[in-house]
Amino acid sequence: MTAKIRLHGIPLSGHAHKVELFLRLLGLPFDYVEAPAEARASDAFAALNPLRQIPVLEDGGVVLTDSNAILVYLAKRYDPTGPWLPDDPAAAAQVQRWLSISAGEIKFGPAAARVIQLFGRTGDLAEAQAIAARLLGFMEGHLARHAWLAGDSVTLADIACYPYLACAAEGGVSLEAYPKVRAWIARVEALPGVKAMPRAAVPA
Repeated sequence: MTAKIRLHGIPLSGHAHKVELFLRLLGLPFDYVEAPAEARASDAFAALNPLRQIPVLEDGGVVLTDSNAILVYLAKRYDPTGPWLPDDPAAAAQVQRWLSISAGEIKFGPAAARVIQLFGRTGDLAEAQAIAARLLGFMEGHLARHAWLAGDSVTLADIACYPYLACAAEGGVSLEAYPKVRAWIARVEALPGVKAMPRAAVPA
């Protein structure tokens, strides 16, 4: 039987991976639809997302884009009493802070460095690596006081930030000096049902 939920993405996309990771954590059956660049150029894909970006989630009649928005939807729809997005205003704000970091410093730091170095995209590699270094320094201090990003239990914050930090080396960003960050990545990957972010071969 075909799963109700369909996730469009590619394995090396951190944005798609965070959604896949969360679907697995929630134990939700889903079909994974590979959406490489040529598929995203089609009219059929444009009908799902006119911006032609991944991931796209189809859940019955609901079609959603933007990885962080999809995470919020899945948490509210399928596990509203779970730990992923707290009801407490201050705790919810902490989660939102890290969702913003995933779309800000992570996107323009380790994620940008990775697409420049691994996929040959244009951009300032040194600047992306510098943003990554500042972020990792901040995270190392934060994780010295907390087991998880938004407090002392796993939340959407961890799911959103994990993929591009796990593969930071692919952008020439070393995690050697950040043992707390490395330990946090290991904690995420040890969660039940988690599939680790695929690592690509690092360019010589």
